[in-house]
Amino acid sequence: MKKEITLSEAQEQVDYWIKTVGVRYFNELTNMTILMEEVGELARIMARIYGEQSFKESDKGKDLGDEMADILWVLMCLANQTGVDLTEALRKNLEKKNIRDIDRHKNNEKLK
Repeated sequence: MKKEITLSEAQEQVDYWIKTVGVRYFNELTNMTILMEEVGELARIMARIYGEQSFKESDKGKDLGDEMADILWVLMCLANQTGVDLTEALRKNLEKKNIRDIDRHKNNEKLK
């Protein structure tokens, strides 16, 4: 695998893996639930690294990047299943934010 990967390439690789190793996609509702589980796992580690909770024995050795990658994996599964091109979706989302929020945060007194 090359060092850098585009979102499109990642979506293709996830799709290939699912169809060859994973047999098939779980249904969309199952994957949505798995996504929430993965977000919960990330939240648990974040609360222990950056928050005030202490690590339990079962939390030790968890890798923050790996937890984030798990979220990306399931999100890509959902994108593949629903026909979403994440590259195009992200491009449009950035464009929307650049138009909508051009001055919003600069003018937010809470951020000063």
